[in-house]
Amino acid sequence: MMGKTINVTKHDIFNRLRSSCQLPNIMEEVIAYKIIEDKAAEVGIKVTTEELQKAADDFRLAKQLTNVKDTQLWLQKHYLSLDDFENLIYVDIISKKLIEHLFSDAVEPWFYQNRLDYIGAVIYEVFLDDRDVAMELFCALKEGEISFHEVARQYITQPALRRAGGYRGVVTRPELQSEISGAVFAANPPEFLKPIITSTGVHLILVEEIIEPELDEQMRTQILGELFSRWLQQQVQEREIKTDIKSDFMSANNDN
Repeated sequence: MMGKTINVTKHDIFNRLRSSCQLPNIMEEVIAYKIIEDKAAEVGIKVTTEELQKAADDFRLAKQLTNVKDTQLWLQKHYLSLDDFENLIYVDIISKKLIEHLFSDAVEPWFYQNRLDYIGAVIYEVFLDDRDVAMELFCALKEGEISFHEVARQYITQPALRRAGGYRGVVTRPELQSEISGAVFAANPPEFLKPIITSTGVHLILVEEIIEPELDEQMRTQILGELFSRWLQQQVQEREIKTDIKSDFMSANNDN
C-alpha cells in the first residue's frame, strides 16, 4: 500500500522561506547578482564557450559528478534545467572576471597599506569571571606549576574548546577586541599574557606564535574577496532597491 501523497507548491516553498527568515539572505544574493550582471555588461566582460565548458567540467569534478546519470540526478535534486546549470556556471565566471577586472591592480597596494591587519597570531584562551583567580593561574603558569592545557581542562565549560585546550587557532587584529589585540601582537611568543580585563570578563591567553603575512595566491584571493565585498556593499547602498514581495507571495498563493 502506497503512503499518502504530499503536494508541495510554490506557495509552500515561498511561505517556508518567509517563516524561516531566509528571504533577506536570498534577496541579498539576488541583488548582488543583478549588480554583478549590470557591471559586467558595462565593462564588456564576455564568456567564451570554451570557458563555460571548462568551468562546467571543473564544477562536475568538484561535485563528483563523474557521468551523465550523476549529473542528471544532481540537476533533478536541485530542480535545475540544463539552461539553469549553464547560467549558474556563467554567473560564477563573470563574477570572477569582474573581480579581477576591478581589483587586480589594487591587491598589492592594499596588502602593504593594511599589512598589520593580516599578521596572524596562534593563541590559546581561557575566559574567567574572577580577576584574582586569573592572576593566581597566570603566576602558576609563569612558574611552571601548571600547564595551559590543565587550566583549560579545569575552567573551560565548552566541551570542544576544553578538549582543544582553549585553542583559538590563527587570529588577526580585526578579529580581536582592541584591549586584547594590542597585547597579543606585542607578545614575544611563546608567552603567557597577564590577564586582560574587558567588558565581558577576564581573558587568560597564551600566544604561541606570530605569523607574518605573505602576499601569496591565498592572500591575494582573500584580499580580492574583501575588496569586492566592500565594493558590492557600496553599490547596494547607492542604489534604490525595489521589490514587491507581497505581490510575489500573492502570485505564488494563486498558483497553489
